[in-house]
Amino acid sequence: MSKLKQRFSEHLFNIPGWRTKRRIVVFESDDWGSIRMPSRDVYETCLKQGYRVDHNLFSRYDSLASEEDLTYLFDLLVSFKDRKGNHPVITANCLVANPDFEKIQESGFDQYYYESITETFTKYPKHHKCFNLWQEGLRLNIFKPQSHGREHLNVSRFMHDLKIGDDDVMFAFTHKMPGIFKKNEVELGNQYIFSLDHADNNDLSEKVRIVKEGLLLFRELFNYSSKSFIATNYTWDPSMEIVLSEMGVQFIQGSKFQNIPKGGHNGFKPKYHFLGERNAFRQLYLTRNVYFEPTLSISNDCLSSALRQIETAFRWHKPAIISIHRINFVGYIDQQNRDHTLSLFNNLLRRILWLWPDVEFFSTVDLGDLIVQQKDSGM
Repeated sequence: MSKLKQRFSEHLFNIPGWRTKRRIVVFESDDWGSIRMPSRDVYETCLKQGYRVDHNLFSRYDSLASEEDLTYLFDLLVSFKDRKGNHPVITANCLVANPDFEKIQESGFDQYYYESITETFTKYPKHHKCFNLWQEGLRLNIFKPQSHGREHLNVSRFMHDLKIGDDDVMFAFTHKMPGIFKKNEVELGNQYIFSLDHADNNDLSEKVRIVKEGLLLFRELFNYSSKSFIATNYTWDPSMEIVLSEMGVQFIQGSKFQNIPKGGHNGFKPKYHFLGERNAFRQLYLTRNVYFEPTLSISNDCLSSALRQIETAFRWHKPAIISIHRINFVGYIDQQNRDHTLSLFNNLLRRILWLWPDVEFFSTVDLGDLIVQQKDSGM
């Protein structure tokens, strides 16, 4: 897409939906708690076995954020305040479980088992205090967990291919990875991470059960219910929304397009959403309109691009809802990845506060509550 078309699209997307003259900034960050690349050693093993993980950014950089990763991020966040004294806050969209590889293998690949994120942390060498750090970030109002599902894995698809002995999946399983791309199809990426894609109606029912179980486990871990939900890869069937509503989810995070599975793992049908749109269950869609993803950026202008998108949002009296995935903050596999992003993130926060001194840092739930309050009061 040309730069002119890109900028036109950015303006067009910000036209419909809820408006405010307040300059609100929200940071939404997905994938916290999910395993991806377990270690640098596994990364090197993948390369030796012909899996070009160096050509896939998530396989190259993404992993569980370590204690050090969290500490550096939190130190940066508390060094900034808006005019009301609020720190920037990361809405941390969390997966609360991961595969229990040992139990799955003991079952002969007949039964899927998962472990909670607190157990996963104990199995990694630099992560034992991570859940305590999550809770400290919550206490400081800089890291606010919300639900991203149970695990970042399509369980039925993963288990089917384990049972038939698929070479690529067996390799991933042996090295405790939630799937991998086929050896000669790196450009397609890891298809097992589309956790809510479904094969048929029975599989869809199972996915609905998993979503509900994930929300229950979230409540058990954090002692509060998640008021928002974001599906992995922006992919979910509309029939799930009634279950989300029954579980207390009021806000559905996402991009401007929802990917609705066609079934049979045969692709997706896009459905457009706009900020403040309500569904039949009076849930609000909260759509991201700014992207600051240094690790995933194919160019070197992600800082200037994000600032331009923020300016566009404010011009149309919209909050700036900024997508910034966990991968950007992780240095467990490659420390330079984390350090590069933190430097740019520091510059982004400085520029935001300098350009818009009246800016307000909100969490996703803060924003959703404000929109509901204004809509219900007729403002």
